[in-house]
Amino acid sequence: MPYKFLLFDLDHTLLDFDRAEDLALTFLLEEAGVASQEIKVYKDHYIPMNRAMWEDLNHGLITKPELLRTRFPRLFEHFGKEVDGSFLAGRYQHFLSQQGQELPQAHAFLADVKDRGHKIYAVTNGVSFIQRGRLQASSILPFFDDVFISDEVGAHKPSTDFFDKITNQVHDFHPSSALIIGDSLTADIQGGNNAGIDSVWFNPRNLVNETPAVPTYQVKNYEEILKILSK
Repeated sequence: MPYKFLLFDLDHTLLDFDRAEDLALTFLLEEAGVASQEIKVYKDHYIPMNRAMWEDLNHGLITKPELLRTRFPRLFEHFGKEVDGSFLAGRYQHFLSQQGQELPQAHAFLADVKDRGHKIYAVTNGVSFIQRGRLQASSILPFFDDVFISDEVGAHKPSTDFFDKITNQVHDFHPSSALIIGDSLTADIQGGNNAGIDSVWFNPRNLVNETPAVPTYQVKNYEEILKILSK
């Protein structure tokens, strides 16, 4: 077995973050008093803004506390409103932590991988209680041998410190026998590059790689990952 240890990103790889985010935002905006006919306009501004902020985090341009504290004040300021960013951040995280939606076939895919004898680990830059809550609400948690979350590790992907924690904690782990699978070039694939771990860029949307990150493999679906594991 060339890859004994499989490191899986969660959001956009196994968990359906788009659905989870949409529901959590709906609950938050309704609670904050945004009119129902305006909710879509708020979401359309928030989603690209939030993704850009997470990219800034991956590049070390912003800290996670700063991201979590300022994103909702920035959103509401765009619409001429002033809000308590810390309070809204807590409410949004509460709603998001309850969302365990999975991508289609994720459960069956992990069941197949597990049956092949691989060790499976979750590796995520998400907020600890949110990601653990979402995994608890999903059906895929039992497949993981362990879960590594940046808040608990004390470092985030693509930092080598994140992967050093895995090396130190997982028995018999070695980068040469590991494979990281994820959708993010800047976090997952660059993380694999930094740590000397082969990588699979999960790219169902056929995006163009415009980053310095170099994936070992590129796939569009879970079946193509299974073919890699069968080599």
